[in-house]
Amino acid sequence: MALSRIQQLEQYTLKHPQEVLLITVETDGEGDQLLIFKGFSSSLMRPTDFDPDVSMLSNDAIIISIDRLMSPYNPNNPNYIQQGLTWEKMQKIL
Repeated sequence: MALSRIQQLEQYTLKHPQEVLLITVETDGEGDQLLIFKGFSSSLMRPTDFDPDVSMLSNDAIIISIDRLMSPYNPNNPNYIQQGLTWEKMQKIL
């Protein structure tokens, strides 16, 4: 069975613990930002479910951009590796 998009991104961060992924998405016309670090996802704009099996990225969500940052993430001084990646470009990195 193929991994979902969020599972692929979480797996990437497990293999690259020095990176944090900041994902900008739109779901049902509402924007959100997800932060993925060491295999865990959380929303920066909405409550994050306590159950890690509840996906933070629905199948119908539109990924607007993916930013790769150096860990640790500091929102006041982010250290970008790459910004504005599309899902297609990120798939080549995965």
